[in-house]
Amino acid sequence: MKKKIFLLLSILFISQFYAQMVSNVRVSRDPDCGYYKILYDINGETNGGCFKIELTASNGKQELKNPKGMSGIGISELCPGGKDNIIFWYPNLFGYEKENWDFSLNLKITNFILVKGGRFIMGSNEKKDEFPHNVTVSSFFISKYEVTQKEWIKIMKNNPSAFKGDDLPVENISWLDAIDYCNKISLKEGLKPCYSDKNGDIICDWTANGYRLPTEAEWEYAAKGGIQSKGYIFSGSNDVNTVAWFENNATQTQKIGTKKPNELGLYDMSGNVFEWCWDGYDENYYFSKQNFNPKGYENKWVKVARGGCWNYNSDYCKNARRAKGDRNGKWNNTGLRVVRNYFNYPR
Repeated sequence: MKKKIFLLLSILFISQFYAQMVSNVRVSRDPDCGYYKILYDINGETNGGCFKIELTASNGKQELKNPKGMSGIGISELCPGGKDNIIFWYPNLFGYEKENWDFSLNLKITNFILVKGGRFIMGSNEKKDEFPHNVTVSSFFISKYEVTQKEWIKIMKNNPSAFKGDDLPVENISWLDAIDYCNKISLKEGLKPCYSDKNGDIICDWTANGYRLPTEAEWEYAAKGGIQSKGYIFSGSNDVNTVAWFENNATQTQKIGTKKPNELGLYDMSGNVFEWCWDGYDENYYFSKQNFNPKGYENKWVKVARGGCWNYNSDYCKNARRAKGDRNGKWNNTGLRVVRNYFNYPR
């Protein structure tokens, strides 16, 4: 009986592990420009999850893993699954032989979720600076988790956090530190950084494929569950204890992902640490009726933070609640979560 149970569990594990796989790979080469076009499908349910592709090119003489000159879905952009995903490769531009290449593609699971765009009511009737208004947000990718100390150390080579632990969210970072992290991880992965500094003004390139902070509208839309929203007060529940670490159940930051996720599969959107957003703060900004992908008030110094934290009351954990801080400020209850743009390539 025990052997049967073990065998059944093994089959279930294997079927889940291989639930998504690359299939139907099709390769063509443009004889004039010399670029390769690689089309592929991803089979299986992704449940909103996203992937990267590890590509190996071989021609009998060379075997190249993730060679230079590649771009497209799963390489320079995250892949949400589906059919007819496209990768381009220009071997001759980087000194590789032009012809006779074969390709193998392997999936690498990421911690990102595709948030499909839609319209929602941003804000609430509880506070003046939360004036409820209709907002439309385009699709984007967001991390399931707050950035951990392990992830931060890998990129920044330091750990400013007051509470140490690889799987604890990084904290005690300023808004400017968060911007710096986004640019550095983008460069490390060969992506175009979103941010530049113009005499102390941080400028965002909204067309870049690198990592960035969410806008306040993106953050709230994701916290509320996007198009899957069930209208909860907190991110994933009306019972704050099931989804958030806050002053009634925590004495410091906690390991990421240990509370219940929200409708999109995002963890700790309520509680644990406040999360920096791109926007500058203004009490009256919601009255300006910026209804399509709003980028926030241009306040150079005071920035928005969202989600509540381990040492504040549950009121701050509400989806619509706004908080703010000086862009140079650092606190042991404030960290970040990153997003990336979704480019809807023709398929």
